Amino acid sequence: MRSPMTRLFLLFFAFFLTFLVRAQDPQYSQFYAIPMYMNPAFAGSAQVGRLSAIYRNQWPTLEANYTTFSAAADYYFPNAQSGVGLIATHDIQGFANLQSTEIAGQYAYQVDMTRTLRLRMGLQAAYVNRGVDYFGLTFGDQFDNRGFRRVPTGEVLSANRRSYGDISTGAVLFTPQFYMGLSGHHLNRPNQSFLGDREAASQLPIRYTFITGYKFALDPQTKRGLQRGQSFREVSFSPALLYMAQGKFDQLNLGMYLTYEPFVIGGWYRGLPIKQYEQGLQNNEALILLLGLNTQGLSIGYSYDVTISTLGFTTGGAHEISVTYTFPRPNERRGSLFQHGAGIPCPTY
Repeated sequence: MRSPMTRLFLLFFAFFLTFLVRAQDPQYSQFYAIPMYMNPAFAGSAQVGRLSAIYRNQWPTLEANYTTFSAAADYYFPNAQSGVGLIATHDIQGFANLQSTEIAGQYAYQVDMTRTLRLRMGLQAAYVNRGVDYFGLTFGDQFDNRGFRRVPTGEVLSANRRSYGDISTGAVLFTPQFYMGLSGHHLNRPNQSFLGDREAASQLPIRYTFITGYKFALDPQTKRGLQRGQSFREVSFSPALLYMAQGKFDQLNLGMYLTYEPFVIGGWYRGLPIKQYEQGLQNNEALILLLGLNTQGLSIGYSYDVTISTLGFTTGGAHEISVTYTFPRPNERRGSLFQHGAGIPCPTY
């Protein structure tokens, strides 16, 4: 059992980190499990209908942990070369039960530049509602020389809810085996402060996301299936990279997936060791391990983040579970164990 001083230190440190990242968006380690979250150009990218859901519990052993849930649905209209999507995200952050709910609609248009090279461009419009529970906070006038007193604060508190609109856009360039994408979220820089217009410094910074990767076929059947957009039992190796920058913070995810259907394993590193935010503070965040299963259009994944930052193992890392169902293509044999189309060749998780 931890001592009271240890618990106090962990709570203070977690609160300090919460303060530092207050202007950053929630993130997922299995970002390909719900690709519409990182780039609206992925709406309809499976070339058929798709349902996705993902849950993340970060730092579960701390009282100031983070939990995030997203659910999405998208569909592709081949005659219009267009995809539409709907995605909802609910996030609860650390102290004061700070909650955020976002509902977004997406539209993506696909251009066939050559026989094998395609470009997708997407747009997202979102409604966001944020709330805070002031009863979960303590203020200076609630303390005296004997410690904390359970009395109401005399501080003048602002409204505990805030709503705003949010605009994002993105693009993805891809071939049967390669993809590269760039997106920008919060282009209108919405003011997320509970103080309203009195604190323009709380405008949400634009989040830029760059992704790229390549799928190497490890057997002839996979290679033929990727090139022809047909069903096949996938045996592949997929290195991938994701870079995000928001405000003065940025982050690199670098890793790989090994697929031998119906099984998938993956490993990732999150951090940016060549850059330090503070003197003597190494920018290493986590090592990520993934296990997945693909069968009959259903993908289930579990991942665990091993914390390698200064917080260490005291946080409990982070757990993620994802579920995705991709509907069969119109010409797909029902009950086929492996279903793949001519969409973006990114991993499923």
